[in-house]
Amino acid sequence: MRILTIDVGTGTQDILLFDADQELENCVKMVMPSPTAVVARQIRAATERGTPLLLDGVTMGGGPSHWAAMDHVRAGHPVYATPDAARTFDDDLDGVAEMGISVVSEDEAAALSGAERVTLRDLWVDEVRTALRAFGADDRFDALAVAVFDHGAAPPGYSDRIFRFDYLAERVRQSADLTVFSFMREAIPESLTRLRAVAGSVDRSYPLLVMDTAPAAVLGALEDPAVAERSASIVANVGNFHCLAFRLEAGRIAGLFEHHTGELSQGELEAFLEKLIDGTITNQEVFDDMGHGALMFQPPGRLEDAFLAITGPRRGLLKGSPLRPYLAVPHGDMMLAGCFGLLRAYAAHDPRVAEAVTSRLGARPGAST
Repeated sequence: MRILTIDVGTGTQDILLFDADQELENCVKMVMPSPTAVVARQIRAATERGTPLLLDGVTMGGGPSHWAAMDHVRAGHPVYATPDAARTFDDDLDGVAEMGISVVSEDEAAALSGAERVTLRDLWVDEVRTALRAFGADDRFDALAVAVFDHGAAPPGYSDRIFRFDYLAERVRQSADLTVFSFMREAIPESLTRLRAVAGSVDRSYPLLVMDTAPAAVLGALEDPAVAERSASIVANVGNFHCLAFRLEAGRIAGLFEHHTGELSQGELEAFLEKLIDGTITNQEVFDDMGHGALMFQPPGRLEDAFLAITGPRRGLLKGSPLRPYLAVPHGDMMLAGCFGLLRAYAAHDPRVAEAVTSRLGARPGAST
């Protein structure tokens, strides 16, 4: 059983080609620039050349690519985008047009001349395979597991932040297990347009699991023995754009909050984590601070001997913190926490995968029963 796992972030895409016939340490691992960072460089190169720009492809992660596109507009150069590509910047296409980006049909895009074409997509399987072959590695795989952050397509007039957190709350009410944020191809909710775009980019002959990035990283962080041995803990993924922290008790979600990393100072993040430990955090205070929200599933009560574990590219935000955070290193590699989480999530959906994953990773730490 060979599973290609790809955790797509804002700064990097972290890749593990899991092979049940090999020791985990001998499986191929890569940490490469994220798709949105690569697209941003392509757009900026077009800006330097002063050429019109056509964005096609599918809905993907924004951030750097969006900023680069807006710089192209501000430089006075035309930007055209097909509808699916345009939804990378806003689900409301009228809102995209108000940014100065012309939304064009596929036929109109095909008829454009003189525009430099940049294709948007989160998934770069062909490029991964090319890299594998360049080193003489076997590029075959039996299944694919991919993590991306999906805000979801909020209806008109529905706050993106509220829509995102309502989705998180609804999932946890269905199940308090972290794998509830993962879906096989056929079960992806209609509103999760970025996850659905990933699914549309994969040959249907391959079994596919998709998952939200932060829960995947937290699930992967539980692979670290120092985290796994705790019956209760706070585990946070401090990402480039978003910070999602879970209060876990007996392997189950007892509370959480999600915020924008860029809006948080060390002191503010510490304060929210302390309230999650105490069980006193409220949805309104996080939302009013420009975050997504918070949720507790039981009355206030302090998590005694609270153990705080963190992962993610912005974990340095808590450097020197009096909370004394533990830097989780699952299977010796923090950068692959999301990939390990993807493997565990896939194992929860498919007994055949479960056998293969357990053979190398061991029994799942803290699994709910």
